[in-house]
Amino acid sequence: MAASNRTVLQFSSSSSSSQSLSAKVHPLVIFNICDCYVRRPDQAERVIGTLLGSVLPDGTVDIRNSYAVPHNESVDQVALDIEYHHNMLLSHQKVNQKEIIVGWYSTGLGVTGGSALIHEFYSREVPNPIHLTVDTGFTTGGSIIKAYVSNNLSLGDRQIAAQFQEIPLDLRMVEAERVGYDTLKATTVDKIPSDLEGMEASMEHLLALIDDIYKYVDDVVEGRVAPDNKIGKFISDAVGSLPKLPPSDFDKLVNDSLQDHLLMLYLSSITRTQLSLAEKLNTAAQIL
Repeated sequence: MAASNRTVLQFSSSSSSSQSLSAKVHPLVIFNICDCYVRRPDQAERVIGTLLGSVLPDGTVDIRNSYAVPHNESVDQVALDIEYHHNMLLSHQKVNQKEIIVGWYSTGLGVTGGSALIHEFYSREVPNPIHLTVDTGFTTGGSIIKAYVSNNLSLGDRQIAAQFQEIPLDLRMVEAERVGYDTLKATTVDKIPSDLEGMEASMEHLLALIDDIYKYVDDVVEGRVAPDNKIGKFISDAVGSLPKLPPSDFDKLVNDSLQDHLLMLYLSSITRTQLSLAEKLNTAAQIL
């Protein structure tokens, strides 16, 4: 951000009005934030960026995309590359015009002193922006992602502070995304799991969920737990969505799918071997 041909805004804290909201974030946003953190400059302690998405009819903020914004910050000042931010926004909206600015993100645990300054800028870009924080060190277990809105504390006509209030955040993902997310959260990873290992982990997770459902149903039947109509409806919908297949047909369907998957792995292995062999033959021909 030291280049003189870029427009940089430096600002101090002021007020912005906000109200209680809820948000949901797609896994792609979390992966993108972690990737930006890994690629950050050596001197940067954290990365910040813009959140893109839409506001659903029920008022929920749907966060679907993001991009990093170069910045510098100190105790009482924050400098953002505004020109870069606007150019990235225009580029994204050429691809998807429905995605608008819904807030901003930062890496680290919770909010910092500079968060109020950055939040004030995004309050000028969009009313009531969401502030998403991601603990890229994964030091707090499951509570690594939080969302906030800013409320102003005033004494008479004087605004004395900005208060960040946490709001409900929903992180929903399909099972394939869940495998990648659990791998990302691991403190030490020897290797990325293969497709078969990922399938095994998914099946183990599914069996654990089925065991929990069995235990809940047994407890309700025996009178140890009070029945919950909402949970009962979820279980009924899940059971009703299962295909009506005989066990033999179901086993054949799974085995056929597994064999197709193994065949693809075998073909890809042969292809890699042939490419390696062709490269070695080509190198030997050039030497001779």
